[in-house]
Amino acid sequence: MQLARAEMVEKGKRYGKGGGLFGGAGLFGFLTLQALVATAIAAIAVPLPVWAAALIVTAVLAVITAVLALTGKKQVGAAAPPMPERTVDSVKADVSEIKESARR
Repeated sequence: MQLARAEMVEKGKRYGKGGGLFGGAGLFGFLTLQALVATAIAAIAVPLPVWAAALIVTAVLAVITAVLALTGKKQVGAAAPPMPERTVDSVKADVSEIKESARR
């Protein structure tokens, strides 16, 4: 039981971390949208250097969003399936050992 509990805690932490990274990706996605709007406004209202700077900020935020989303997806994928695999393997080994000793 302790092995199963430890395994489930480990998987739960991975799901939590992945969810947090997805949340961060959502936040940076929202900031990217805001920067894109600011870029469009600056491009219309002000000469090239200002909107070019805003466009650079937008690109940087987009890269951060992509990195967070991909990292979050990787964390969630590493935690799946939510089953204590080592515990299942250990129980199977115990059952086969008991069967072997019962045959003797």
